[in-house]
Amino acid sequence: MTPAPRPLRIALVHSFYGSAVPGGENTVALDQAEALRRAGHEVHLVAARTDELAASPLHPLRCAVTVAGGPGRTPLPALRELAPDVVHVHNLFPNFGRAWAARWTGPLVATLHNYRPLCASAVLYRDGAPCTRCPDGDRWAGLRNGCYRGSRLATLPLAWASRGGVAGDPLLRRADRLIVLSDLSRETFGRAGVPAPRMALIPNFVPAPATATAPAVAAWVYVGRLSEEKGILELLRRWPAGVRLDVIGNGPLEKDCHAVAPASVRFLGALGRNALRARLPGYHGAVFTSRCYEGAVPLVYVEALAAGLPVLAFEGSSVPTAVRSEGTGAVTSWDAPLTDALHAADRIFPALREHCRAVYTRQYGERAWTERMVGLYRELTA
Repeated sequence: MTPAPRPLRIALVHSFYGSAVPGGENTVALDQAEALRRAGHEVHLVAARTDELAASPLHPLRCAVTVAGGPGRTPLPALRELAPDVVHVHNLFPNFGRAWAARWTGPLVATLHNYRPLCASAVLYRDGAPCTRCPDGDRWAGLRNGCYRGSRLATLPLAWASRGGVAGDPLLRRADRLIVLSDLSRETFGRAGVPAPRMALIPNFVPAPATATAPAVAAWVYVGRLSEEKGILELLRRWPAGVRLDVIGNGPLEKDCHAVAPASVRFLGALGRNALRARLPGYHGAVFTSRCYEGAVPLVYVEALAAGLPVLAFEGSSVPTAVRSEGTGAVTSWDAPLTDALHAADRIFPALREHCRAVYTRQYGERAWTERMVGLYRELTA
């Protein structure tokens, strides 16, 4: 009888974004740590937390130096003390340096949550459309346009760090495997010079929701940040009067969204995960409008599938590719009449709910993710 493989000792390295700018990456890192522990592995989180470090008046200067590639905070002392079987880097920006990666001799993987190595804004989006000028060879386009927070000064460290492309990035150069989270991300990093054999496509998961279902409502739902790259203003300008839409989220365009929305649109603000999950199963379908290159299959899409909610996706991100390949809804273009797309979805969406839940379990459930990730870890530690 073959003995069971021994549990792995895994170190997850993550720089937590501040609570003022919440992001899915923080949630993903914590969810994955717990999933690995539930699978019987020993997991240590080596973290730097912006909310704690930002109390120092020198924090912005230290981050600028660190991001630009100079000396900075390093997880090496903690990693050497832990002596893990494998190190998994989630995010180093802005509190960890990158040069340390070359000095780590054990197996090392890194998740490419966004396009930060290629783009100062991390989303490959500018002036209302996808933008790939920097990875296409115009290395200083982001600096000229002040793509990070609208500031050339704030963009300078990021532009300097990425001036050598993916080959000049210490973490991307050193990692034994780079985890990409969508087909679109794999294609984008491949075009930028990352060899295909060094990438592994392992989408993020969300934990299984409670089995209780919400009362059905004759409404659509949008969940996401109210910002330009998400396409929410364009959606609201086109939304047909008399068709109910609930908008869940907040962001810099909140006042503009209220101004252009018809009376049938309700704004519910940002909701926590549990409150969101309690509502989602009752909706008719989810609308996904992002106009930027999403680095991952978004957690909002995965949460919709977990709730049995089909998705109407607009062209422009990784979600339309997933909807087509997985049969989880419908895809429309920004030029097509929205009313026609909604009526067509009305006819097919009710029959897709169980299929969406099945796709979630097979593709985006915790067990599927754990098997893929642990399989990769064992391959690298063999």
